[in-house]
Amino acid sequence: MNQFTTENVQTLAHKQDITEVVRAHLKIPVNTLLETERTEFLDDEKYDRIGFNSGNASYSRTFHTEYGNLNIQAP
Repeated sequence: MNQFTTENVQTLAHKQDITEVVRAHLKIPVNTLLETERTEFLDDEKYDRIGFNSGNASYSRTFHTEYGNLNIQAP
């Protein structure tokens, strides 16, 4: 089992709310996806000094989901 599955089983075994586990495991893939999309769109790596579009800035955004608020870094 991976860590996500293990945490889900433990949470359910203790009859706790699973939404915090899901929200915590959504944050990393969403941030990774946004960073990858930024890199592909600009055709430049972050902090790359070669091109014009270095895309170094990011800002915090909060999305309201069925699992609660999801804080991400939008490039």
